[in-house]
Amino acid sequence: MSALSLLRLTFVKTPNYVSSSSLRGLCTLGRTSLLASSIATTLKATAVSSHHQLPTALDFPFSLSSTSPHPNTIQVRTKITKAKRHKRAKIQERQRRVARGLPPKPLPPKYIPKDTPVINAMTREERNNESAQFDLEASREMKVKIEQQAVKEETLRFSFNGLVMSDRVRRLLDLKNGSQKEVVASQKRRGMELFQLREGDTGSSAVQVVALTTRIQQMQTHLAKHKKDYSGKRGLDAMYVRRRKVLDYMERKDFESYRKVVKSLGLMR
Repeated sequence: MSALSLLRLTFVKTPNYVSSSSLRGLCTLGRTSLLASSIATTLKATAVSSHHQLPTALDFPFSLSSTSPHPNTIQVRTKITKAKRHKRAKIQERQRRVARGLPPKPLPPKYIPKDTPVINAMTREERNNESAQFDLEASREMKVKIEQQAVKEETLRFSFNGLVMSDRVRRLLDLKNGSQKEVVASQKRRGMELFQLREGDTGSSAVQVVALTTRIQQMQTHLAKHKKDYSGKRGLDAMYVRRRKVLDYMERKDFESYRKVVKSLGLMR
């Protein structure tokens, strides 16, 4: 009789026996093949030493099978980690998209397939010619604005432009006699007027870029003299970032104004 069929182990006839409680403890380990061979060897040794025959299957009070009689003691891996749960959810989402006739993964915004034909494509030479023509027209427009501004305005201190006064008072209030702060403020105001969309415009993107550029140039002049002004250097870096963000916005929303501002101010983009 095989060892796996010896499923009832109770020896009350001999002093040397294997107790049923010990076998139950061994059965919970789940190693049935090793346990069966150990049981067979122990039974043979016990039978020989006690001069008794091997017991039959009817002598065993319990059955030894490949599965443990105590299912709570079997280690079953049922835990699903967060990574596995996330991966499973991604697979299910892809399957749902495929079932609806969509690609497995969502396409990025403004995606253009590779096989899309390019219509009305321009050569590099045509693009360069168009850019040169645009720059020429923008420069002419800017020159006209500057000439009109020079004829219309007088550069006097304290915003005394347009007042009736004697030549002596006019020479006294001339901007050449003003401080550096007054000169910079006048340059900033005149530069903003060149890009205004309407009278009194101080908030459009082009006007903001002009105001920031004027302030940046002023800080660059200051830092060239005061090299250890680290707080001023930090403020200058912040103005660089702010101007770049405004230019990025203009490039997306109003490309023509963006090109005019960049060409007029000589910015590197």
